[in-house]
Amino acid sequence: MTKYVLNSGGLSNNPKRAKEFFDELIVGLGDKPKVLLCLFAKPREDWDDKFKEYKDGIITNPPSGVVPKYRWAHPETFKKQLKWCDVVYFWGGDDHLIKYWLNQFEVPNIWKDKVVGTNSSSSNAMSTQFWTCDWRKPFQGLGILPVKFIAHYNSSYGSEDLRGPIDWSKARKELEEYGDKSLPIYALEEGEYVVIEQ
Repeated sequence: MTKYVLNSGGLSNNPKRAKEFFDELIVGLGDKPKVLLCLFAKPREDWDDKFKEYKDGIITNPPSGVVPKYRWAHPETFKKQLKWCDVVYFWGGDDHLIKYWLNQFEVPNIWKDKVVGTNSSSSNAMSTQFWTCDWRKPFQGLGILPVKFIAHYNSSYGSEDLRGPIDWSKARKELEEYGDKSLPIYALEEGEYVVIEQ
């Protein structure tokens, strides 16, 4: 069974929730969990610099005696790397980029029985439908999980945008009316996460 841990984003603004989230990713995986860090939602030119920055901040103060091992995901070796890891963690970023890269692989079978951690746009990608803060409208996700998702809910995300602050109640309503109306909606505040196993 695959364990999905979908986070809303804004982890840097919520250190306590960030720790809880990252602890959830590695719980029950022993004292040397193998974590594959995936930056597919970021532009390729940022991967080198972001890997070190993000690796240093991902799991702070792990449980006593736990020392995670990390590798950086590359599209060319992604299938092989997934065989090595216990956890694959996808950072947030651009909704279209993450969907582009994941569509290159046989998802979700490629990470069967792993822990899959996601954040913001990568959480959107796992869903069936989502409402994106960047484009301020609903889109189709990859349909891996039978849910709808709104990242950064009720936050100040986008408040400095030329379009003005996000009307979160309008966003939720738009997602309710979009696509499959029977699906549950996860509108999570920053740092909050949901665990779904399937």
